[in-house]
Amino acid sequence: MLSAQQRAIIKATVPLLETGGEALTTHFYRLMLAEYPEVRPLFNQAHQASGDQPRALANGVLAYARHIDDLTPLGGLVGRIVNKHVGLQILPEHYPIVGACLLRAIREVLGPDVATDEVIEAWGAAYQQLATLLIGAEEQCYATQEKAAGGWRGARAFRVARKAQESAEITSFYLVPADGGSLLDFEPGQYIGLKLVVDGAEVRRNYSLSAPPNGREYRISVKRQGDGVVSNHLHDRIGEGDTLELFPPSGNFTLQASDKPLVLISGGVGITPTLAMLQAALGGSRAIHFIHCARNQAVHAFRDYVDAAAGKFPQLKRFYCYDEPGEAQRPDAIGLLTKEQLAQWLPQDRDVDVYFLGPKPFMRNVQRYLKELGVPEAQTRYEFFGPEAMA
Repeated sequence: MLSAQQRAIIKATVPLLETGGEALTTHFYRLMLAEYPEVRPLFNQAHQASGDQPRALANGVLAYARHIDDLTPLGGLVGRIVNKHVGLQILPEHYPIVGACLLRAIREVLGPDVATDEVIEAWGAAYQQLATLLIGAEEQCYATQEKAAGGWRGARAFRVARKAQESAEITSFYLVPADGGSLLDFEPGQYIGLKLVVDGAEVRRNYSLSAPPNGREYRISVKRQGDGVVSNHLHDRIGEGDTLELFPPSGNFTLQASDKPLVLISGGVGITPTLAMLQAALGGSRAIHFIHCARNQAVHAFRDYVDAAAGKFPQLKRFYCYDEPGEAQRPDAIGLLTKEQLAQWLPQDRDVDVYFLGPKPFMRNVQRYLKELGVPEAQTRYEFFGPEAMA
């Protein structure tokens, strides 16, 4: 347990983290990934190169320091971190590596005059407190997944039963257990962790499950990224009959039971979890507004399915916005999504449940538009693409 003096030291470092936290976490990742190759598969190198991973960790460390006296406000952040960790199989033995590198980075970036022995001791105790919290929560998830019907712990072999191109950029992989056993159930909106070896190096990624559970197979729908190591490997080198190793489904961006009208808003490949939510929601009677934004019709995945569902289910209304004008299949609007356009597509009564996700600029705009249009923040759920793991 942290002493009162240690808590005071942690709080005193908040201004330093506000101005230099990203430099500290960038140095931390540089140290750890260079000296501990066993943890490299747990981190997306594209997120490292873009600065997203150091930025996410810096924000997390800052939030932790600000709330060191009462961690209750961090419940949502901790939940997302735990799910990300479980999706990638972060284990207790990884935490001492992270702790040692974090303390070393604090010492080397802040210098001995600021990072005194007392400061290092306080942050060591604070990190241990956080590590204990996360390890305990993650073990609960691992145990629950293992004991559930069709569940397992660690990696499990799955066979690619079918591979289907959904758009110019997105391909779906239908995955069945190689052992012929049963499948662990999941909530629409969750993702699975994937472990594979690309050019001799192990890599891990999380991919949204793009269809609701059916007891037979999982489906992931992967967008080809220009320089994406894993996405290009899956598109070009993984075919029907090949085997992939999967971790159990995880994630807390899930469809909640409600009688309120449901609004699903997505941009680009963000359609994958909202599609699973849509398919699950169509089994009920609640009104559904499905809004999707894409660059053009060529990269718009699953349009035929959503169009067919809209013709079959009267409670579903669908709206499309393309950056570029279409030809054969025209969108409902052209250009970037605006607040005025979103206002027309939302139900008139703003007492709704909204789920949205997509690229960061898109997400920020949607979040701002919804607030300005009077949608209560408590009734919105969202998932930013990118890193949220602290280890």
